Amino acid sequence: MATSIFLSHPFSPLLSRKHHKIPSPKQTIAIAYHSTNKPTTKTPFLPLPTSFFPFPSNPRKEFWPISVGRTQTDEKDEILVVGEDSAEFELSKQKISSWVYFTGILGVVLYVLNVVWIDNSTGFGKSFIDSVSSISDSPEIVMLSLTLIFAIVHSGLASLRDKGEELIGERAFRVLFAGVSLPLAVSTIVYFINHRYDGAQLWQLNSVAGIHELVWISNFISFFFLYPSTFNLLEVAAVDKPKMHLWETGIMRITRHPQLVGQVIWCLAHTLWIGNSVAVAASVGLIGHHLFGAWNGDRRLAIRYGEAFEVVKNRTSIIPFAAILDGRQKLPEDYYKEFIRLPYLSITALTLGAYFLHPIMQAASYRLHW
Repeated sequence: MATSIFLSHPFSPLLSRKHHKIPSPKQTIAIAYHSTNKPTTKTPFLPLPTSFFPFPSNPRKEFWPISVGRTQTDEKDEILVVGEDSAEFELSKQKISSWVYFTGILGVVLYVLNVVWIDNSTGFGKSFIDSVSSISDSPEIVMLSLTLIFAIVHSGLASLRDKGEELIGERAFRVLFAGVSLPLAVSTIVYFINHRYDGAQLWQLNSVAGIHELVWISNFISFFFLYPSTFNLLEVAAVDKPKMHLWETGIMRITRHPQLVGQVIWCLAHTLWIGNSVAVAASVGLIGHHLFGAWNGDRRLAIRYGEAFEVVKNRTSIIPFAAILDGRQKLPEDYYKEFIRLPYLSITALTLGAYFLHPIMQAASYRLHW
C-alpha cells in the first residue's frame, strides 16, 4: 500500500552503449531530430541547450546524439536517453559509512515511530484511529477517510516540495515529509489488516481453482511496479541529498507511472481474494490517490525538467506497454539487462519474505486493537 549509480556485478551486466544519460536538463548537448524514413546527410551540429529540445509528434521519429563532423548514419543506433537510468547501482561506489548511517537512521526512525505512534501506552496512533472511527460506524467510511487523510498530506507535501526545499533544504524537507507521512501510512495499513474482513461480503472466490495462484502472482508482479522510486535508499533516508528524478529506463519503458500500475494490480488482486465492501473501499481510495499522484507527478516533473520531461513523456505511456505497441518506445535488444540488477533482486527477496511473514504482520496488527 510507497543518486543513480550502476551495479558492476556479475549478475548485472553493463548496459550497452545505446544507453546515454543526461543527468540534468540544464546541460547542453549536440542533437539532431531525424526521421527514420529519410536519407541521412553529413551535417555538423553545434551544441544546443536542452530547453530547445524538439519533441516528436511522429512516433517514428527519434532523438540521436550527434557529434560535430560525424554523420547521422554513424550514430543511428544510439537513441538518446534524456532521463536517468532507473535501478542503476554500482557496488564499487558505495561507502560503508553511508550504509552505517542508514542503518542507524533506520533504527532511530523505527524506535521513535514505535514510541510516538505505534505503542498504545505512549503513542498517538490509537487516539488518531479512534478519532477517525468516531466519524462513522461503517468500516468502509473509516477506511476511505484514513486513505483520504493520508492522500491529502502525502500529495500535499509532495506538491510543496520545491518551495519546502528552498526554505529548509532537501534533507530537512525529506525528514518532515517522511515524519508526517509514515505514521499515517502505518495507521491506514494496520486498520486495513484488522478490518479487512468486516463489511458486506460481495463474492467468495477463495475456493475457486486457480484463484489463489492468480492472486499470488499478481501481488508478486505488483511490487516490481510499486517501488521503483525508492531504489536509492540512501536518498529515502536523507543520507544522500534527496533528488527529484526523471527516470526513463527499466520499468519506466513499460509505464511512466509504475506505482499507479502496481497499486491497481495490488488492489484488484486483494479485492478479488477478500471480496467484501471494505476491500472495495480501500481499493477505491488507493487507486484514486494514485491517479491523482500520476497527474500531479507529471505536473511537477514538467515544472522541474521542462522540455526534457516532454521528451520522456512523449515516448512513454501511463497505460502499460501502450508506448511500446504504438512505436513511441523502442526497447533495446538487451532490455532484460535493465532488470538484472541488485534493486530488483532485493525487491524479489523482500516480496517473497513479506509473503511468508504475513502471519507475523497480521498478529502484530491485531495486538494494537486499532
